[in-house]
Amino acid sequence: MRMFALTAVAGLLAATGSQAAETLDLVGPVSEYKLFVSEQTDLLVEDTEAFVAAVNSGDVEKAKALFAPTRQHYEMIEPIAELFSDLDVAIDSRADDYEKAEADPDFPGFHRIEYGLWEHNSTEGLTPVADQLLANVQDLQGRIESLPFPPEVVVGGAAVLMEEVAATKISGEEDRYSHTDLWDFKGNFDGSQKIVELVKPLIADQDPAFVRQVDANFAVIDTTLAKYEEGEGYVTYDKLTEQDRVKLAAAVNALAEDLSTLRGKLGLD
Repeated sequence: MRMFALTAVAGLLAATGSQAAETLDLVGPVSEYKLFVSEQTDLLVEDTEAFVAAVNSGDVEKAKALFAPTRQHYEMIEPIAELFSDLDVAIDSRADDYEKAEADPDFPGFHRIEYGLWEHNSTEGLTPVADQLLANVQDLQGRIESLPFPPEVVVGGAAVLMEEVAATKISGEEDRYSHTDLWDFKGNFDGSQKIVELVKPLIADQDPAFVRQVDANFAVIDTTLAKYEEGEGYVTYDKLTEQDRVKLAAAVNALAEDLSTLRGKLGLD
């Protein structure tokens, strides 16, 4: 785990006017969050190495087993994906983003490999894609230490991600070949909750009702996801009924609505 000096983080939190004092309060939480991102990125690299080794050795079943838990580390840091948007595209884009969809030679990353593993039950032709994926997550790991973490992006990213889950991911469109979406959801929720937990002390006294409501919404989602646990992970998303998905979407929407006000409560709007 890398250590980041608070003074270095403080330099990234420049503020003016009435927001200055509130922003300075965020130095500690943002520093702690950066440590969290660093830890998750280190785990992402470690697990991606094993995942890529399985792909390159032609071990389809092992690669399938490693796919979801490896991705979960990436999903946990997705609230700040806009800070490394070029790598986000390379690591996590979907076939819809490319002219020829799955057949497009430029379709990269986790989802290109997912397509090969589940749709073709094969690792044929995936070695270059897997090697580039590993290079990209290693690049991300190298960037974290010097990457600015603007507090408005960190705090706002939690709400934006919940909105994305509710608007698009809940349909199952992200992990459309493997149906491992619940792993992603868990990563997204845990990553967003980490941000909330770190800034919560700054608003707990002034708005305790809001804090209780957000905690309750996270608890509803945790309870809902727990229903679908299987072994060390989750059932495939295609096993959920439409009613299950509607209920999950309602909980995520409620959480997204609450988190959309968090930046304002911290004086970051």
